[in-house]
Amino acid sequence: MSDHPEQWPILMRKDEVINLKLAVYCTGLDEKTIRGWCKQFGIGRQAKPGSPLGISAPALEMVVHGDMVALKLLRDGKRTDPRVSRYFDFLGLPSY
Repeated sequence: MSDHPEQWPILMRKDEVINLKLAVYCTGLDEKTIRGWCKQFGIGRQAKPGSPLGISAPALEMVVHGDMVALKLLRDGKRTDPRVSRYFDFLGLPSY
Protein backbone atom coordinates (compact mmCIF):
# COMPACT_ATOMS: atom_id res chain seq x y z
CA MET A 1 0.00 0.00 0.00
CA SER A 2 2.35 2.68 -1.29
CA ASP A 3 2.34 5.52 -3.80
CA HIS A 4 5.67 4.12 -5.00
CA PRO A 5 5.04 0.61 -6.36
CA GLU A 6 8.76 0.15 -7.04
CA GLN A 7 9.41 0.20 -3.28
CA TRP A 8 9.67 -3.14 -1.57
CA PRO A 9 7.13 -3.65 1.18
CA ILE A 10 8.16 -3.43 4.80
CA LEU A 11 8.12 -6.96 6.14
CA MET A 12 6.24 -7.06 9.44
CA ARG A 13 6.12 -9.65 12.18
CA LYS A 14 2.73 -10.08 13.80
CA ASP A 15 3.93 -8.64 17.13
CA GLU A 16 4.83 -5.32 15.48
CA VAL A 17 1.61 -4.83 13.53
CA ILE A 18 -1.04 -2.51 14.95
CA ASN A 19 -4.50 -1.70 13.68
CA LEU A 20 -5.75 1.70 12.59
CA LYS A 21 -7.58 2.39 15.86
CA LEU A 22 -4.41 1.80 17.92
CA ALA A 23 -2.31 3.86 15.48
CA VAL A 24 -4.72 6.78 15.92
CA TYR A 25 -4.60 6.40 19.70
CA CYS A 26 -0.79 6.13 19.88
CA THR A 27 -0.09 9.09 17.62
CA GLY A 28 -2.98 11.38 18.48
CA LEU A 29 -3.56 11.83 14.75
CA ASP A 30 -6.74 11.17 12.80
CA GLU A 31 -7.56 8.14 10.65
CA LYS A 32 -7.25 10.13 7.43
CA THR A 33 -3.66 11.12 8.26
CA ILE A 34 -2.65 7.57 9.20
CA ARG A 35 -4.27 6.12 6.06
CA GLY A 36 -2.52 8.78 3.98
CA TRP A 37 0.84 7.91 5.52
CA CYS A 38 0.24 4.21 4.93
CA LYS A 39 -0.30 4.97 1.26
CA GLN A 40 2.43 7.60 0.91
CA PHE A 41 5.17 5.82 2.86
CA GLY A 42 4.12 2.17 2.43
CA ILE A 43 3.98 1.50 6.18
CA GLY A 44 0.76 -0.54 6.11
CA ARG A 45 -0.56 -3.66 4.50
CA GLN A 46 -4.02 -4.55 3.34
CA ALA A 47 -4.79 -7.79 1.53
CA LYS A 48 -7.59 -6.22 -0.50
CA PRO A 49 -9.85 -3.16 -0.33
CA GLY A 50 -12.13 -3.39 2.67
CA SER A 51 -9.92 -5.81 4.60
CA PRO A 52 -8.30 -4.69 7.86
CA LEU A 53 -5.31 -2.38 7.62
CA GLY A 54 -2.21 -3.59 9.46
CA ILE A 55 0.38 -0.92 10.24
CA SER A 56 4.02 -1.38 11.15
CA ALA A 57 4.38 0.24 14.58
CA PRO A 58 8.13 0.88 14.15
CA ALA A 59 7.62 2.34 10.67
CA LEU A 60 4.80 4.54 11.93
CA GLU A 61 7.05 5.82 14.71
CA MET A 62 9.74 6.61 12.13
CA VAL A 63 7.29 8.62 10.04
CA VAL A 64 6.00 10.46 13.14
CA HIS A 65 9.60 11.50 13.84
CA GLY A 66 10.34 12.30 10.18
CA ASP A 67 13.16 9.74 10.09
CA MET A 68 13.04 8.66 6.46
CA VAL A 69 16.60 7.33 6.64
CA ALA A 70 15.53 4.80 9.30
CA LEU A 71 12.43 3.96 7.25
CA LYS A 72 14.56 3.18 4.20
CA LEU A 73 16.89 1.04 6.31
CA LEU A 74 13.89 -0.85 7.69
CA ARG A 75 12.51 -1.36 4.19
CA ASP A 76 15.93 -2.70 3.18
CA GLY A 77 15.72 -5.26 6.02
CA LYS A 78 18.44 -3.67 8.16
CA ARG A 79 16.59 -4.12 11.46
CA THR A 80 19.76 -4.30 13.57
CA ASP A 81 21.12 -0.97 12.29
CA PRO A 82 21.30 1.32 15.35
CA ARG A 83 19.14 3.93 13.63
CA VAL A 84 16.39 1.32 13.15
CA SER A 85 16.77 -0.75 16.31
CA ARG A 86 16.27 2.30 18.54
CA TYR A 87 12.62 2.44 17.36
CA PHE A 88 12.12 -1.23 18.16
CA ASP A 89 13.73 -0.65 21.57
CA PHE A 90 11.49 2.36 22.18
CA LEU A 91 8.42 0.25 21.42
CA GLY A 92 9.68 -2.73 23.44
CA LEU A 93 9.91 -4.95 20.36
CA PRO A 94 12.75 -7.24 19.29
CA SER A 95 14.56 -6.02 16.17
CA TYR A 96 16.12 -9.37 15.27
